[in-house]
Amino acid sequence: MFKYLITVTPLGLLYGSAGAFLSPENLVGRSGAKFPPDAATVSGLFFSVNKQKAIADHEVLKYQLHVAGPFWAKQDDPESFYVPIPRHRIIANGNEDEWQLDAQRKWYRDPDPKKQALEPEYRWQRIDAWTKTTKKIRSDQEVEVVPWQSVSFLHPQMQHEQRHVLEQDGLFLESAVQMDEGACLVYLSTHALPDGWYRFGGEGHMVEVSSQLISLESKLDQLLKTKIQRAFALIVPGVWGSKNLSYRYPKHPDFPREGIKMLTDKPVPYRYRLGHRATERGRLSRGRYAVPAGTVYVLKRPLEKTWWEFPDEWFPREGFPLKHLGCGLCLPVDIQGLV
Repeated sequence: MFKYLITVTPLGLLYGSAGAFLSPENLVGRSGAKFPPDAATVSGLFFSVNKQKAIADHEVLKYQLHVAGPFWAKQDDPESFYVPIPRHRIIANGNEDEWQLDAQRKWYRDPDPKKQALEPEYRWQRIDAWTKTTKKIRSDQEVEVVPWQSVSFLHPQMQHEQRHVLEQDGLFLESAVQMDEGACLVYLSTHALPDGWYRFGGEGHMVEVSSQLISLESKLDQLLKTKIQRAFALIVPGVWGSKNLSYRYPKHPDFPREGIKMLTDKPVPYRYRLGHRATERGRLSRGRYAVPAGTVYVLKRPLEKTWWEFPDEWFPREGFPLKHLGCGLCLPVDIQGLV
């Protein structure tokens, strides 16, 4: 089970990664931009730090380390971090709606034209408000917009022998992310990272990392231990299937596959790297599509498991099961009309 909250506080800017997926908002410069860094980045930091600070035996860490995220929080209250809102909840300023199931197990919304026209204005909610009703979450203002924005700036490339910019191509444009003051990124982990300053992400920006033990009496711990019955929602992207194919849900015979109802959106890119630059093979970059965070699953019969009890065989294995990267981390939800 997850025992620690890993908080990452930027000391300035953070990196903004870019992949091969075009973004309709910006087809040039930041195509496929993705933020925050996913759990694979934090997992890599663990193994990098472990060489010097001996967090655990390398083989033990290799098979036991599980990291999940990304989430974010306010620095003064990291345990009340924010997670993606399940897709059956539609929350805007001054109003809310909710997808429900009718007697034929079909999704429907309030027929009121004002409700039908409602579009979600918030995508993140506090984790400790997870079990509240949609109306209560909105009225208690337990939702937020993300506390970061993308920025671009000219970055100098220095000469090796002195602190002078190269005479040719000495400046390059870097895509980065600026977080609001007082905000931090949050990840769940089975192990603690030694507190300190680290280089983090693709551009090696400096961050302050700290680990906080999750109290056994906390709402978070109780929520993570609550077994899923007939419905659950992803709070991070989920990849199910084999090494070669991705599916919308586990194809394993132990998973109740018959009659699944889903609320989801278009797939999102899920990328990570294996290996180390110093090895003969170098890093192996892997990529596939994932079911996006917020996706809701409704089952015909109770699952009676927490995410932690999901078998490794439900996840693709890329040298290790993607469950080690927190893939498909989910929590139980209540759906109106579910019988």
